[in-house]
This record gives sequence, structure tokens and C-alpha cells, in this order.
Amino acid sequence: MNEYNIQNISIVHPEHFFVTGLTDAPNSTYFYIFLFIIYFISVIGNSIVLLIIALHRSLHSPMYIGVFNLALADIGETNALIPNMIKLFVFDSHYISYNDCMANMFFVNFFITVQTYTLVVLAFDRFIAICLPLRYNAIVNNKFMAIVFSVIWVFNICMVTMSTSMMTRLSFCKSNVIDSWFCDYDRMMRLPCNDSSINQYIAFVVEAFFLVAPPFIIVLSYLGIFIALCKITTWEGRFKALKTCVSHLLVVGSFFLPIISNITTETSPNSRVINGTLSLTLPPMLNPIIYVLTTAKIKDLIRKMFNNRSAPIRANVSK
Repeated sequence: MNEYNIQNISIVHPEHFFVTGLTDAPNSTYFYIFLFIIYFISVIGNSIVLLIIALHRSLHSPMYIGVFNLALADIGETNALIPNMIKLFVFDSHYISYNDCMANMFFVNFFITVQTYTLVVLAFDRFIAICLPLRYNAIVNNKFMAIVFSVIWVFNICMVTMSTSMMTRLSFCKSNVIDSWFCDYDRMMRLPCNDSSINQYIAFVVEAFFLVAPPFIIVLSYLGIFIALCKITTWEGRFKALKTCVSHLLVVGSFFLPIISNITTETSPNSRVINGTLSLTLPPMLNPIIYVLTTAKIKDLIRKMFNNRSAPIRANVSK
């Protein structure tokens, strides 16, 4: 096709896209089994966190509302990503319909963006708790958190809907092969044969909002926390204040560091697929483990729950 014909051709939406995934990788079945284990742990772990926070009024506080929202987003992202990968690759069916691909792109991107801004809100919560402890209850309360997360969900729905709907104006007449493990916006932007400059600009804005601004805000929050810790005279006081940030710091590190590493390093196609997959699927599995192991309240409630269940059994045995 010459340039004139490409510019005047009608929009071409292929019936299916071909998602490459791992290509000729030895023992790739074991990798998908590993992904299934990650999926199982993620769903079970985050569901337990959701139930514990929902059922115990002592956890109905601003910080745990944030943890609840993070667990909800983790379950959403895990279900949007891993089952589709297993369906595409384990059953050797790399084809995905155009509409299913758009839906997959929307839900994966939506839940990832919800996760990023939930981590920002949790950083703000720790900043106020340590830097302005006397004003914490006046600034951060359940109503405030409910409003903030409502705004985050609505804002993310609007942003991701806009970026996904803009894909429908692109004509995929060059190729329908997506060199990725899901309907990746970045990889699909390399396929259209009509002008995609608007889409590239939108992609730049979305990345600035969701991959640049959140870690920058989190770093600023912890700089403020570090300054506040330096003003505490005793090491015991510093350690006690810092201890409340440990779980959040671990979650932030497990979320952003793999994504940044995957973006900044050039690897082979199979290595990129494996690294990219793990960078998106491991954090939802690790988050509930981190919060359960580092939060005394949640550990105590889980311990009491299992003790209460085992007590009737011991009583029956004694009879």
C-alpha cells in the first residue's frame, strides 16, 4: 500500500489477535504451573485479608480501608491476567478476539492503576500519622478514605476507558500479532498502519499519571517521614514510628521495583515475557503475606479465629 491508500483506508479491526507469549521455550509448562500456584495463593490470601477486615470492627480504620482496597485491586488484577494467560498458552490457543482483547487491556490496566494510587494513599496515611500525629484523626478518617478511594476508582475508570477506547480508532492492517503475554497497550501501539500520534500522547500522559507521579509522591512522603523521625529524640521512639511503615515499604518495593526493572532493561523476548509476567503477578501474591506477617492486629485475629475453630474439636475429643 502506498501512503495515500493507507491514509484513506477504512478502519481495520481484525477478528482475532495472536498473543505470542513464550516462543519455543523449553519446559514452559512448569512456568504456567508456577503461575497457577501464584494465582491460587493470591486469590486465597487477598480473600482472607478482605474477610478479616470486613468482619472485625477493630480493623474498620483508615489504614485498613486502604489495605482492603489494595486487596480488592490485587484480586481484580490477578483474575484479569493469569486465567487468560493459562487459557491462551496452556491450551495452545494464542488467539484472542478483538473485543476480548480490549476488555483484557481495560481490566489489567485499570486494576494496576488502582493499586498504584492505593499505595500513594497509604503513604499519605503514614505521613500524617508520623508527621502530624495530633491532627491525624481530624485529617484522616473513614469518611475521608471512602471519598478518596471513590475518586480514585472513578478517575481511573475514566482514564483507562479513554485510553482503551482510543485504540478502536486504530487500523490494524499491518499485523495482528501482539508480542507480549496479554493485550499490552504498548506492544499494540506498534501494530497500526494509520496515524497513532494521539494514542502515543495519551499513553505518555497515562504513564506520567500512573508510573511516574505515584512513586515520586511516595518518595516525597517518606522524605517527610524521615525528617520527622530525625526530630524524635529516642531510638525507641524512632523504631516504633518506623515499624508502622515496614509493611507499606515492602509492598511498595515489591510493586514498583520489578516494573521499573522490566521497563529499563532490554532482554530476549522470552525473558521479557517471564520478567514482565512475574512483575505483575508476584506483588498481588506477596501483599497479603506481607500485611499478615508484619501487622500484629491481623496476626492476632487470624490466631484467634483458628483457636476458636479448634476449641470445639478439642472439647469433643476430651468427651
